[in-house]
Amino acid sequence: MKIAVVTGAAGGLGRAICARLVSDGLQVIGLDLSADGLSEAEDGIGPGFSGMVADLSEAGQVAEVFQKIRADHGGLDALVNNAGTCFMSDFPNIPAEEFDRQMAVNFSSAFHCCQQAVPLMMERDGVRKIVNISSNGAYNFDVFDPPHYRASKAALDTLTKDLARRYARDRISVNSIAPAMTETPLFGVLSEEVLARAVAAMPHGHAIQPEQIAAWVGFLISPAGDVSSGNVIVLNQGRDVR
Repeated sequence: MKIAVVTGAAGGLGRAICARLVSDGLQVIGLDLSADGLSEAEDGIGPGFSGMVADLSEAGQVAEVFQKIRADHGGLDALVNNAGTCFMSDFPNIPAEEFDRQMAVNFSSAFHCCQQAVPLMMERDGVRKIVNISSNGAYNFDVFDPPHYRASKAALDTLTKDLARRYARDRISVNSIAPAMTETPLFGVLSEEVLARAVAAMPHGHAIQPEQIAAWVGFLISPAGDVSSGNVIVLNQGRDVR
């Protein structure tokens, strides 16, 4: 059985991704800070999913988690770097601590997970997969996203391209998915006015659903996704075609 790790597994998008991969026949290990959230996810998703509590912004904790995955499963076939958040202070009034935390959650966690995952993937057969959940906000400067959030996601996409090129001959496929407004608990960080304006800008008149993003993740991790690597796949209903 193929083994997948999904970060940020206790959140709305993380749970949808985990459920999709379990339904596709993978054994999924979900990583998150929230023990209660992971317990709820285990109850909701059922067999095929298990949670591990970890602060992924701490490189030492990431290393410990992946060492346990190697001991328990012997390797890794897929990694989905979904953990992320959006702090809403605006430039230039962004506290240094908030900037550091934004980069740690959205970028450093993925970087450390990739560092640990790649050696485990080398021990597996077939095309192994890394999928990074980025954001359309890294490219569309007409939307509300603050600059430290944009920077964290742009850095993630650069990591995607570097690793895709670096490990192409090792058959490790690395892609980013960059969705626009997606209906997740992160909606709670927005004022009603900002949220209404953002949703109104979506051509279909509504936000993207977590299950739709999860379906794209499932596609990339499936054999059909073997030929895709180094791509940033923008999902925005055609809002800002470039």
